[in-house]
Amino acid sequence: MIRFGVEGALVYPIPDILGYTAVSLFIIVVWLAALVLLGARDVRIIGTGGEEYQRIIQSTLTVFGVIAIVGLLFQLDLARGYLAIAFPLGLVGLLVSRWLARRLLSNARASGHCSTNVIVVGGGKAAIDMMSGFRRQPALGYNVAGVCIPGYVGAANQTISIGDESIPILGDETAVLDAVCTTRSNTVAVTATEQIGPHGLRDLAWSLQELGVDLVVHPGVMDVAGPRLKIRPVAGMPLLHVEEPQYEGATRIKKALFDRIGALVSLLVFAPIMIAVAIAIKAHDRGPVFYRQVRVGKQGRELRMWKFRSMVPNADKLLNETRAELGLEDDTFFKAENDPRITPIGRFIRRTSIDELPQLFNVLMGQMSLVGPRPLVNGEGSEIPDYVERRILVRPGMTGLWQVSGRSSLSEDDRVRLDLSYVENWSMMQDVVIMWRTVRTVLQGDGAY
Repeated sequence: MIRFGVEGALVYPIPDILGYTAVSLFIIVVWLAALVLLGARDVRIIGTGGEEYQRIIQSTLTVFGVIAIVGLLFQLDLARGYLAIAFPLGLVGLLVSRWLARRLLSNARASGHCSTNVIVVGGGKAAIDMMSGFRRQPALGYNVAGVCIPGYVGAANQTISIGDESIPILGDETAVLDAVCTTRSNTVAVTATEQIGPHGLRDLAWSLQELGVDLVVHPGVMDVAGPRLKIRPVAGMPLLHVEEPQYEGATRIKKALFDRIGALVSLLVFAPIMIAVAIAIKAHDRGPVFYRQVRVGKQGRELRMWKFRSMVPNADKLLNETRAELGLEDDTFFKAENDPRITPIGRFIRRTSIDELPQLFNVLMGQMSLVGPRPLVNGEGSEIPDYVERRILVRPGMTGLWQVSGRSSLSEDDRVRLDLSYVENWSMMQDVVIMWRTVRTVLQGDGAY
């Protein structure tokens, strides 16, 4: 039993059945209230993933704190077993139910259902990038119904091509309200804040508020996530302050502990599979079991990355010949589905990502992380300005954003964008989400070769 209070204070025991039924109802009410107050039940949050789960965990900790305070104030005698079961089960139940709901919602949106019509206000590259982003991720639930281009004086019935889709141009910035009503849109997304101006944006917000339509504004800051963006009023103006990425101090210690513990547990779990694969590789061609290659790590320090050998023994010597056969230059990223150097066993362990498991030793030695940008070969990516310099601010990882966003089937530009996005917006919650998505992606075998 747990007793809150000082020695000798009067303690009120709780009856076994009726009392704990009332306590359970009280916990449920407080839990629901915490979910509402902390925004975990906001329709804008449901289905977003990391932020949604973070708010659920925060709500659970808040409820635990409230129960502790109530027990202290009223000297309630609560069984430890009851609390030890109720809170973990409740938290797991909430997270699993939200994950299932998110999967159902994502599938429905990908099929064209449960989506929100959006009017994009802006022109040029910013508007095209926004519309392309909405189109690239249909699971987000934004269907671009049209675009209003500030200063547009062209003919009616014109369109903008985004991939194989034609987006109708519905007029200039003065036609936004008519466009909303015509297309029955629920959201207006603005990229052209300079052309509209602060007063125009304010008037638009007021008009949309009367219609019950959401207004979202693109901040013009690419690949910077919400936690780094803070709005601070200065001289009556809401300025967007971009916080610096956090790589050192307590953040680095938390990530290091997460990596070492996760790597040790993973080695214990996957040891039988690793032993079986090692025997199969050795029996196939009597060559070495492991493949070690020099890669670029944190701060540009070189490391020897471990993998199960998935290619013929002289694969490195054949690399330039293979690049030439496939028409690739020496400094480009290289990962080809039809690489002739891959062995039959290697193709299987690559498809299932088993070949990456020996990198757990690199993680234990502190050379790599469980999650991070993939380590580059020395000189790889050097043709992209500032790309390598930003990447080496963090330890390279066994998995990362682009590995769970298409893996090897992504274009080079998408890999660069996702790597830099991870470096700029690292967080513990993001690492947990990427690890979970990695397991799902590997089991599905998406984009792997």
